Amino acid sequence: MAQPDIRLSNGRLLLNEIKRNDWKAIHAYSSRKEVSTYQTWGPNTEEQTKAFVEKIIDDELHQPRTRYVLAVRLKQTGLLIGAGEINLRDTSNGEISYILHPDYWNQGIGTDVAHLLLTFGFQTFDLHRIYATCDPRNIGSAKVLEKIGMKQEGRMREVLKLKDGWRDSLLYSVLEQDFHKQSK
Repeated sequence: MAQPDIRLSNGRLLLNEIKRNDWKAIHAYSSRKEVSTYQTWGPNTEEQTKAFVEKIIDDELHQPRTRYVLAVRLKQTGLLIGAGEINLRDTSNGEISYILHPDYWNQGIGTDVAHLLLTFGFQTFDLHRIYATCDPRNIGSAKVLEKIGMKQEGRMREVLKLKDGWRDSLLYSVLEQDFHKQSK
């Protein structure tokens, strides 16, 4: 059964479902080393990017759906420049993540994407808490999480294995009531 197409937006961005033909735009950033520095994947080959897109499309059909990976597009042109994701971990907790083409770093777009994901999680799924993690070396991502009102809860030691060894993760979260207070 097809679900309605999700569309989140603000003045400059549109987040919507990823389609098969989006793989080339996704590959434009997922194939770059600087994008995958703090990730367990990448840089991706074309085949890996296509498989990623197929997995996203497959996840859209799961019932109940718990994973929402959305294309980040510039509203004015429709150009796909990244992805934002929310995973429903249970009925009260969600996890967000985001990734952008490096040409769009340091423009506040990551902050906008993360804020749209929080709004979606709290309003659509009535979540109580949304969290995110980031590599302690990823200063830009940590700043995004702080700008959207998340508080650092701690550091998880050697939680992910990267190409160059084990990686710590900083854990951030925001509670529903705190998000609504700051959004007023």
